[in-house]
Amino acid sequence: MNGKLINDCFDAVYVALVTHTDEIAQLDQQIGDGDHIYNLIRGLEALRAIRPQIETAEFGEALRLAANKVLSTVGGSSGPLLASLLLGMSRTAPQECTVAEVANMYVAGVAALQQRGKTGKGSKTMMDVLIPVAERFRELVDQGATVDEILVELPREAERGMLSTRDMLALKGRASFLGERSLGHIDPGARSSQVIITALCAHIADSREPTEPCHEEIS
Repeated sequence: MNGKLINDCFDAVYVALVTHTDEIAQLDQQIGDGDHIYNLIRGLEALRAIRPQIETAEFGEALRLAANKVLSTVGGSSGPLLASLLLGMSRTAPQECTVAEVANMYVAGVAALQQRGKTGKGSKTMMDVLIPVAERFRELVDQGATVDEILVELPREAERGMLSTRDMLALKGRASFLGERSLGHIDPGARSSQVIITALCAHIADSREPTEPCHEEIS
């Protein structure tokens, strides 16, 4: 494993977020600052500028390079939060891309992000997608699910988490100032996180051989 896989994943995420830019921007304008999706895209474009450095790096170092670039480029809360996710993942980056090790890496990244953001499920944020997906990922691995099953189920879990934010009161960020007026709106961070997870799973599914058992590499 090396940075090429990281670049490929960033490319898949970039295309997906650009496709959904108008929708996510509209969600953010309803309850937030309106800049969430643009900050994410700015960060991904900055990562494209350092593709050679990322591609030649080992997996963990590639994630660390990406985290540092995002932190120095992206404004608002998105930069530090995304950087925390990437740094948390870099600290547990596996040598081989087995499903169990990828699950551990993702769980560690979400934990780092949660510590930085000081929030959890039920706050009408991206954590209402990222935490349930982390929990479901670990559960599926423990159950011995196949790679194909995991790649189908994680986007479903992400969608459930994203949709659940519609009926939540916002407890963090600018949306929290709206009180009950935040009800009835999907959180833009939850939606962008769901788009990202769906894009990553689709990319991995398209780039691997089917019916690989859980202990084998996912790409």
